[in-house]
Amino acid sequence: MIDSQHPYNSLTPDAVLDAVESLGYLSDARILALNSYENRVYQVGIEGKSPIIAKFYRPNRWSREQIQEEHDFAEHLLDLEIPVVPPLRDDSNVSLHHFGDFLFAVYERKGGHAPELDNLDCLHVIGRLIGRMHSLAKQAPFKHRPILDIQSFGIESREFLLSNDFIPKELVQAYDSLTQDLITQIQARFGQVKFDNIRLHGDCHPGNILWRDDSAFFVDLDDARMGPAVQDLWMLLSGDRVQQTSQLDEVLDGYQQFCDFNHAELVLIEPLRTLRIMHYSAWLARRWNDPAFPMNFPWFNSARYWSEHILELREQFSAMQEPPLALW
Repeated sequence: MIDSQHPYNSLTPDAVLDAVESLGYLSDARILALNSYENRVYQVGIEGKSPIIAKFYRPNRWSREQIQEEHDFAEHLLDLEIPVVPPLRDDSNVSLHHFGDFLFAVYERKGGHAPELDNLDCLHVIGRLIGRMHSLAKQAPFKHRPILDIQSFGIESREFLLSNDFIPKELVQAYDSLTQDLITQIQARFGQVKFDNIRLHGDCHPGNILWRDDSAFFVDLDDARMGPAVQDLWMLLSGDRVQQTSQLDEVLDGYQQFCDFNHAELVLIEPLRTLRIMHYSAWLARRWNDPAFPMNFPWFNSARYWSEHILELREQFSAMQEPPLALW
C-alpha cells in the first residue's frame, strides 16, 4: 500500500531550498531532482557560484551516529588523497544538518561518467584506488554502522518477503524452498574461509564510481559497512568465467600494490552476489509504501517479476556449485 503521508511528501522544492539556505547559501531557485530513491538528492543552483548537491537522508534508516561515521570515513579518505566526494562542512565544522523532519548534507558537484569496465587499464586504476581505500579501512572498524552478513541480507530478506504477501501464492513454495537451500549453501561457503570484516564502500558498483581525466573517484558511501574486502571488488566483474578471471587479475594487480588480499575470499563472490539479489527484492518490498517506488519500479510486485527472480536465484544456486574464481 502506498502511504500518502510518507515523510518525503513534505520535501517540497521550497523545503529543499529553505534547507540549503539555512546553511548560509543563496540559491538561484533552480533545483533538479537526481536519480536517487533510498534518499532524496537534488542539484541546487547557487547565486554566482557552482551548484551544490543536497542529500536528504531517509528518515529512520540511519542514526545520526551512523551517518556521521560515514562522513568522517569519507573525509579521512580524502585527507590521504584517495579520491572521494565528502560532504561539505559549515563554518562550525559541521557536516550533518537538520531541517524539519530530515537530516541532510551538502556536497560539491562533481562531473564524470561511468568507468569502462571492459577496459583492463581502467580496472587496474580502480583496483589501485580500492586497495588504497582498504589499506586505510583496515586500520580501525566502524563503531556504529552494521555488518554485511547472511542474517541481515539473506535470512531477514527472505522472512520479510514470505511474511508480507509480496510473492504470488503459486510461487511461494518454490521461493520458500529455493531460498532455504540458498541460505544453507551460503552458510557453507562462508564457513569455508576465515576472513576479516573491514570498513567497506559497501556498494561499489559502476554507478558509484565516476571516471574523469583518466582516473576514478568514488561517490555515495551511504551503504558503507563492515564486511569482507571482496565485497568491494566483485561488482567490477562481468561476462563469462574467462572474462571475469582476466578482469579479476587486473583488479587485484592494482589492489595489491597498496593492500594485501586474502585470496580465500574469492569463494564468497557468488554467495555475496546471491545475498545482494535477495536483499534487493526485499529492499523494494520494504520501500513499496514510498510513492516514488511504484512510480519508478512498476515491474516490481508482478507475477512476471517473481518468476524471473526465482529463475535468477536458481541460476545462482547452480553458480555456487561451480568452483570459485581463481587466478591463473
